[in-house]
Amino acid sequence: MAHKIYIGIDNGVTGTIAWVGEGVCPGIWETPVKSEQSYTREKKNITRIDAPRLEALLADVVGTGNPAECLVVIERPMINPMRFVASVSAARSLEATLCVIERLGLPRMYVDSRAWQKALLPHGCKGDELKKASLDIGCRLFPGGATEQTIRNHKDADALLIAEWARREKL
Repeated sequence: MAHKIYIGIDNGVTGTIAWVGEGVCPGIWETPVKSEQSYTREKKNITRIDAPRLEALLADVVGTGNPAECLVVIERPMINPMRFVASVSAARSLEATLCVIERLGLPRMYVDSRAWQKALLPHGCKGDELKKASLDIGCRLFPGGATEQTIRNHKDADALLIAEWARREKL
């Protein structure tokens, strides 16, 4: 079943949320986050998903439409025991995002980065080339206005390309 609105999520506190679809202008926002004292005894801050702001953003994208006509596609988070701190942050971000998506009653699925990258980015891109290619392709597919400016400021269009990949795949 093809959906009317596709919401792509580049998971994590440095990620983005984007949408494409029927009856909506494509858009992209940096994931809403907040900083607070760490839960450890160390004197440091952590960055967390700002769940109320994320919920308001997603509710605005869905509007008065039927949540079942939307599909949230989340890039599978990086979980790597060799990168413990980054993995914990990714898992915490995913959990907060899932709680919001469930509260709004939005259907969801996961995608590996390689699936959407293979379909939309030039063959052979690796490492830092992936972000540059994402920025270039995103600006080419969605030129002008606030969307392009957000892509350029964030330095990639991963969430927007995830949403566009889902739309093209008619998921």
